[in-house]
Amino acid sequence: MLEGKEVLIVEDDPVFSRIIGSFLRKEGCVVREAGNGLDGLKALREGIPDLLLSDLSMPVMTGLEFVEEVSMEYPMLPVIVISGTGGMSDVAQALRFGVKDFLIKPIEDIMIVKSAIISVLEDADGGVNSDADFSQQWFKVSQNGDQPLTEELKWHLEDLLDNPGNARDLLIGLMPEQDSQQGDWRLSYHSLQSADTNPVVLDYTWMMDGQMAFYMVDSASAGENGTATTLMIRAFFNEYLRSQDADERGFVHLVHQIEHAIKRSTYASPIRAMFGILNAADDQLDVLSAGLNAVVDGSGKALIVKNDNLLGIDASSTRFQTIDLSGGSVRVSLSEIGLTSFSLDIQRLSA
Repeated sequence: MLEGKEVLIVEDDPVFSRIIGSFLRKEGCVVREAGNGLDGLKALREGIPDLLLSDLSMPVMTGLEFVEEVSMEYPMLPVIVISGTGGMSDVAQALRFGVKDFLIKPIEDIMIVKSAIISVLEDADGGVNSDADFSQQWFKVSQNGDQPLTEELKWHLEDLLDNPGNARDLLIGLMPEQDSQQGDWRLSYHSLQSADTNPVVLDYTWMMDGQMAFYMVDSASAGENGTATTLMIRAFFNEYLRSQDADERGFVHLVHQIEHAIKRSTYASPIRAMFGILNAADDQLDVLSAGLNAVVDGSGKALIVKNDNLLGIDASSTRFQTIDLSGGSVRVSLSEIGLTSFSLDIQRLSA
């Protein structure tokens, strides 16, 4: 499976690098090693490997700086990062740079490394888009049928389940910029959340045709499966937007896909969520509640968006509600107990 694959290991710990390198050579890989990020960039200029394995904590050039540079210079190169700090903020930032997977030291079972490498290389060899998010690789959402519980996915989910603080930090770290702008439209969100529970998670994507798609998930509402379910939603959302334009009909299909996966999954549970599409050309916002309720206030006209069916319990049978944006702004404020400190603002700057 790994015979002939070239792997570049960028790691400042010579013992760890030697252990991983020796194992991969026995698996048939061609292995090169670099002791820091600068040497790693030199090695890449000498030849691009099939996969890059990089530590995040290194001297001379931090792992994050190295990974960011690689993402700009070599966007097609699959990258797996290794963190020895135990913290997830750097891991989350690396994942936002396009890293395909991560591993946490100490690695007690070296077969986890092999599993992660094979999974990433299979996606790369199979023509999976290099822009695909790590979650799409974890949950295999580009494949037809059910999402398999691979050994790699099982390891990740069990690790996050055993370390709820890491899970929370990962979800928060993956959230996008709090303030962004596309053309005449601006999006911002405000969040003040408890450190004791999993957060409300927001993600959004601006598109070239004057649209913006988003979702919000109360990750705590799915109990111990909240992190896995939230990451699976992220995977489906990103895969959907990569493969087609966003519209109301398509989003209903997306919600149906997610619900099908939740019902058949051993690691996901029904969860409170909300989906929305901004259509700038039509001055309207379409919102679908999947158990996550909100007050939508546009130019002083408040609308309650409510659905008793959670995502995973026939939420796809609910219709979108349309909010008029001719007044130029709208605020979506969650109305659930304990979540009222989370709001999303969409504003037309020329209004």
